[in-house]
Amino acid sequence: MDAWTWDLTLFAGTAEHYERGRLPYAPGLDEVIARLHPGHVGSGRLLDVGCGPGTLTFLLRHLFAEVVGLDPDPGMIHEARRQATEAGVTGVEFVQARAEDLPLGLGTFTVAAFGQSFHWMDRHRVANAVYGMLPAGGLFIQVSDRKDAPPPDTSGRADPVPPYDRINELVRAHLGPVRRAGRGVLPNGTPDGEAAVMAQTGFEESERIVIPAGQIVLRTPDDVVSWVHSRSDSAPALFGKDLDTFDGELRALLHDAAPDGRFAEPLPDSEIILWRRSPDPSS
Repeated sequence: MDAWTWDLTLFAGTAEHYERGRLPYAPGLDEVIARLHPGHVGSGRLLDVGCGPGTLTFLLRHLFAEVVGLDPDPGMIHEARRQATEAGVTGVEFVQARAEDLPLGLGTFTVAAFGQSFHWMDRHRVANAVYGMLPAGGLFIQVSDRKDAPPPDTSGRADPVPPYDRINELVRAHLGPVRRAGRGVLPNGTPDGEAAVMAQTGFEESERIVIPAGQIVLRTPDDVVSWVHSRSDSAPALFGKDLDTFDGELRALLHDAAPDGRFAEPLPDSEIILWRRSPDPSS
């Protein structure tokens, strides 16, 4: 990641926008992971690495006896703890720390999950640390939106999809043409090649599983504004004193695209990349 080093401002101010702005994972994701569970549902421990405000943590909580969510951003951890308290969720612990600092004395886990977070990390270091925290056969699960999905068919819909191309143009007009990331930039985006990283660590790739969504969700301008500010490259902190001006222009753009304040957006398919910890050579 040329010209970029992680810093604490990467997601500054985004946590409060996640619940409203981010689209949920495809329905049935938890059921698929339940079928992959190395033990029986309700047993074992889950480590959610880069948990954010607990989106995946809460979705999978019922599958495990204990869950630990880990994230370096204090706002994310605060929001996750707030939601857990309000919902009366038990058996969940949220820890503010970088994944690079694992194992942190957290013990062993049946499953380690990464919900669209692994690409932000020192992947070799984190993969090696997590490998040592899993038993033989333990799972390292990457969860994300499907990367190779065909463009959705938006014909025949009364409500438009959010104008993401125009939104991105507006963000770049305010923040510059190169993608921002905390105090740095990502001219080449986040890295790929994770299969090589995992193989070098000793993980075995088991399978790639796509969970179709097949739903259309209605979105309001407030939802779309929150989506914009839930992203690292358009986090509120990046705009500084220009934030109110940007938000005014963003809302004007959204009103122009949907004067009645209604957008219809296809829910993206989810995908799981499943890696399994190899048995120890001596076993």
